[in-house]
Amino acid sequence: MVVDKPRGPRSIALVGPYSSGKTTLLEAILHICGEIDRKGSVNAGTSTGDSSKEARDRQMSVEVNAAHTNYLGDEFTILDCPGSVEFFQETENALKGVDAAVIVCEPDRDRVLTLSPILKSLQEKNLPTFIFVNKIDKAHGSVQDLFDSLQLVTERALVLRQVPILKDGIITGYVDLASERAYVYKEGEASRTIDLPPTMAEEEGSSRFAMLEKLADFDDHLMEELLEDINPEREEIYSLLQNDLKDGLVTSVFLGSAESDNGVRRLLKALRHEVPEASVAAARTGIEITPDSMIAEVIKTYMSGQGGKLSLARVWSGTVHDGDSFAAGRIGGIFRLQGGKSDKISSAEPGDIVAFGRLDTAQTGDILTISETIRPTSSLALAPVFNVALFAEKREDDVKLSAALAKIMEEDPSFQAEHKQETQELLLWGQGEIHLKVALERLRNKYGLSVKSQRPKVAYKEAIRKAATQHARYKKQSGGHGQFGDVQIEIKPLPRGTGFSFEEKIVGGSVPRQYIPAVEHGVKEYLVEGPLGFPVVDISVTLFDGQFHSVDSSENSFRSAARIAMTEGMPKCDPVLLEPICKVDISMPSEHTSKVNSIVSGRRGQILGFDAREGWDGWDVLEAMIPESEVHDLIVDLRSATLGVGTYRRQFDHLQELTGHNADKVLQNRA
Repeated sequence: MVVDKPRGPRSIALVGPYSSGKTTLLEAILHICGEIDRKGSVNAGTSTGDSSKEARDRQMSVEVNAAHTNYLGDEFTILDCPGSVEFFQETENALKGVDAAVIVCEPDRDRVLTLSPILKSLQEKNLPTFIFVNKIDKAHGSVQDLFDSLQLVTERALVLRQVPILKDGIITGYVDLASERAYVYKEGEASRTIDLPPTMAEEEGSSRFAMLEKLADFDDHLMEELLEDINPEREEIYSLLQNDLKDGLVTSVFLGSAESDNGVRRLLKALRHEVPEASVAAARTGIEITPDSMIAEVIKTYMSGQGGKLSLARVWSGTVHDGDSFAAGRIGGIFRLQGGKSDKISSAEPGDIVAFGRLDTAQTGDILTISETIRPTSSLALAPVFNVALFAEKREDDVKLSAALAKIMEEDPSFQAEHKQETQELLLWGQGEIHLKVALERLRNKYGLSVKSQRPKVAYKEAIRKAATQHARYKKQSGGHGQFGDVQIEIKPLPRGTGFSFEEKIVGGSVPRQYIPAVEHGVKEYLVEGPLGFPVVDISVTLFDGQFHSVDSSENSFRSAARIAMTEGMPKCDPVLLEPICKVDISMPSEHTSKVNSIVSGRRGQILGFDAREGWDGWDVLEAMIPESEVHDLIVDLRSATLGVGTYRRQFDHLQELTGHNADKVLQNRA
């Protein structure tokens, strides 16, 4: 059986939790392939990826980094994706344009749960996936136990491709289960072939049979061979591994250490022989691809402080030349990115990932064609979970701030800006504290804006508990025409959520018809700030009597009289503070549900119920009502309690009375 090796440029996403070693793996790959003379370091700030100041300062990826390499004649673009859950939007966008993903993880069973969201995302996209267990030289415990734990957090069948060779409890090499060859690690060099240690013969045999059994679940011929004790040909095994990967049936698991280059070459060989051609990924987009059509998909937008824009895109069809035009505009340069550096090239072929310059109207997620720009019908953005109120240190920078925020949101669609009318604040929403801090640093570093942030205000309201009547007169005499308005009103509470109602029951013209709208206007002016200092809601005001002067009365007089009546009458109505309550749906692994219950209860939350999270085996969804003031930093505690994987969605539900100590605190802070 001859295995056909895929052809053409291909792209790989490196994904996985924070600090698992993705950027270090990229560095090892580039060094092995001869793209760089010397490996850089994340800690030293010399890596090809993580070139931005925000990434260097934190020693962590905060956006997708692209790099190009050639391995044994095959072209690859590698996208190094951030590991922090707060930058998962970057990963989601990048996955739309790759042929396969390599999940980089540490050999720690206790942290396997952190892989759940990315494994689920890859499965939903039916994206071919490998797992590279990094830092294997620092592993504690059994690799088989780790493998079994990994299988528990994914529905796809995992195939362990290697078993480690141990010497004095340290992993010094591996046995390749497909080729049945043994290798010993050589730091910074290719692993050396050795004879299979006799002590490993039994383990190698059982591990290889377990791998073949997994593959036989998807192939009847192999199943028959195993039942008849026939040893399958090596080419047959490689063909099944290749096809099952492409079909999303299995995920191959490799071992290694990116820091020492151990196992990286074996991973590269698997990528070279098993990652499907770009046409397979193109078919997943659902776009009709024809050889003579020019089609590309934008997977990332980069903005410079000087206004320059680069659209990182996967070319699905046609050869794209510098100066060609899409419906989104004329291309002003084609660039191949190597971390923070860019090399200008004249054209890009199908399968290439390149950056297009000056496509000002193109956005992340757009599919570019000559005749039209196909924009996603639904938002790509993840639901925001954290926010801050922003204001420029210099008032004259307010316009610049709005423009800069628009560019930041174009780079990362999971940022959302909102002008909240109720509190007169500019809010920036995102995926967490670090995510928003990076945004503020970009405003300073890229756009020269000094911006301060603070916890957003809560839009408290107030209402009343009982009715009252009030008489008020506004009279002023200062030569010539004076001012005179006299009103009698009844103030009554309304059911929660009703809003404001104004009626008039004037009999006999005690208040002329032309002045009644002014009375309503005066009442509304007062409702902006009630006796407790907050907007008044759910109230009915009825004008039932009054007096006027034929010369001195005016609209302004009656508006002023109405404001006086409200000012004097409202304190008699037993005013009460109202706080906004949010309906919150929290998703978390079932094993952490009890911790989340405690978090919700500690935030004055009312638990409504639980349910299994649809499509997520071993996950729960908790429904609760939580005061808005308690939701602000909920995500911090939630992630802390769930190894970073818990999340939530919220929406305003209703206003609820707030009394006692909590109300006193709000009123004191207001004063």
